[in-house]
Amino acid sequence: MNCYFIDTHAHLFFQNFDDDRQEAINRAIEANVRKIVLPNVDLDSIEPLKNTVALRPESLFPLMGLHPSGVRQDFKHALAKIQQELNDNHYWGIGEIGIDLHWPDNKKFVEEQKEAFRFQLGLAKQLRLPVVIHARESFDLTYQIVKEEKNDDLCGIFHCFTGTYEQAKMIMDLGDFYMGIGGVLTFKNSGLAEQIKDVPLDYLVLETDSPFLAPHPYRGKRNESSYIPLIAGKLAGVKGVSIEEVACRTTNNAENLFGI
Repeated sequence: MNCYFIDTHAHLFFQNFDDDRQEAINRAIEANVRKIVLPNVDLDSIEPLKNTVALRPESLFPLMGLHPSGVRQDFKHALAKIQQELNDNHYWGIGEIGIDLHWPDNKKFVEEQKEAFRFQLGLAKQLRLPVVIHARESFDLTYQIVKEEKNDDLCGIFHCFTGTYEQAKMIMDLGDFYMGIGGVLTFKNSGLAEQIKDVPLDYLVLETDSPFLAPHPYRGKRNESSYIPLIAGKLAGVKGVSIEEVACRTTNNAENLFGI
């Protein structure tokens, strides 16, 4: 295969990888996943993120952002730290950011989440960096904010896309936005294959969200970037194309978006 894969969303800096982080990176490279994008989550993850990138800087590309689950009463202090990081160090995008209405505790901070999201979208436009958007059980609200904030400098990925074709069409209509396709595509009853079969590869990128959402046959176990070819194989079947075409086109999308 001439083309290689990119995992556009992995958290290799989480404690789940403390026992075999370097080995997990090596397995990814051996599986032809040559580049991995690492979105930050909160202030506590910044140092582990940096330490992980140092293991293989030519293959690991860090993003900086405050995950919606990290938005609490002190979110403005956290955002100031995030902004300082972006000013002081080189990052390839802003993420993982967005709105999460899945967890009960998060629902108590909806207004704070919205404010934090808009602030970070503003940073992205100012710095001309792509965003990686988390929209768990919040697509309509998240999309509306993106649409209101959209200008020529705002681009990115709707991470872990599991929505309908109608929602996919809304994302395509934004222009300059992609959908991150991960292990859920391989789940027997997810229905995602049917929803994205008519979405052009021009709008898709591959991701694992490791350590979460491992694809079949590893569902329920720790996910890792070396499983990207399993997702690509399923996507190739859905699209009726070769796995090499999936690799070439999704990698081209990711490289163009992040400049990696």
